[in-house]
Amino acid sequence: MESLYLLIPIALIFVIIVAALLIWSINRGQYDDLDHDAWRALNDDLTGNSTPPDDNDRN
Repeated sequence: MESLYLLIPIALIFVIIVAALLIWSINRGQYDDLDHDAWRALNDDLTGNSTPPDDNDRN
């Protein structure tokens, strides 16, 4: 029972720190554009050459 007197305040402090970090990251815009990075990872054409190679270029 005496361990609860130590563990409950530690858990509350941990929850407050996590909530503060979540609010900070939301205010800094970390979650504004979630789709762009996912599409960029799937589409290599967005960062590189957007035209496919011609069939005539193959040897």
